[in-house]
Amino acid sequence: MSVAKYKRIVLKLSGEALAGEKGFGLSPEIIKTVAEQVKEVVELDVEVAVVVGGGNIWRGKIGSEMGMDRATADYMGMLATVMNSLALQDSLEKIGVETRVSSSIEMRQVAEPYIRRKAIRHLEKKRVVIFAAGTGNPYFSTDTTAALRAAEIEADVILMGKNNVDGVYSADPMKNADAVKYTELSYLEVISQGLEVMDSTASTLCMDNDIPLVVFSIMEHGNIKRAVLGEPIGTVVRRNI
Repeated sequence: MSVAKYKRIVLKLSGEALAGEKGFGLSPEIIKTVAEQVKEVVELDVEVAVVVGGGNIWRGKIGSEMGMDRATADYMGMLATVMNSLALQDSLEKIGVETRVSSSIEMRQVAEPYIRRKAIRHLEKKRVVIFAAGTGNPYFSTDTTAALRAAEIEADVILMGKNNVDGVYSADPMKNADAVKYTELSYLEVISQGLEVMDSTASTLCMDNDIPLVVFSIMEHGNIKRAVLGEPIGTVVRRNI
């Protein structure tokens, strides 16, 4: 049996990754594929927490560009992450994976309020915990949520699944054929070079708490398991390299 490199992980999924090629809304096929990959990891006796973005439904930045109050736009984005979290929960439960949705904004009819010790207890019981509604505060991204929750639950790594790239590049590979893919980076390099891995708040939080990050493609089935096993896929970002 394969031995996992990490015991407790935070899986960060963008909302766009759940939309598939449509780029908007939810793709049942993609959600099912992600759920199946998460189940593979759970079967390795790994504790899994998930942070899902909401960009496939609403982006706070777009709202603010429309003239909407930034805080209001961000709260709408948090609600979008709850919708994605419930969709992922449903898909996981259908294939026999016990889950809990833990929301930073209280909505007890559909999710538990986020309580750190309770979330850790769920993980210890091998339940997949899906962190919804971001940090519960405007002006913070779901990347920052992933970094914050990883620090709080003492996760070994953040696995960042992307839908359009298979790692971190020196430039956008879709626009620049000369873009170079990195295999390893430090957080200082990510910040100083302005690489669009995660926002600077999230990068700094990961760096300060020595939380490694693996950026890889979520589109290839089995990649989450490969990342958990420590296979060389995507790009690894650490405090020091």
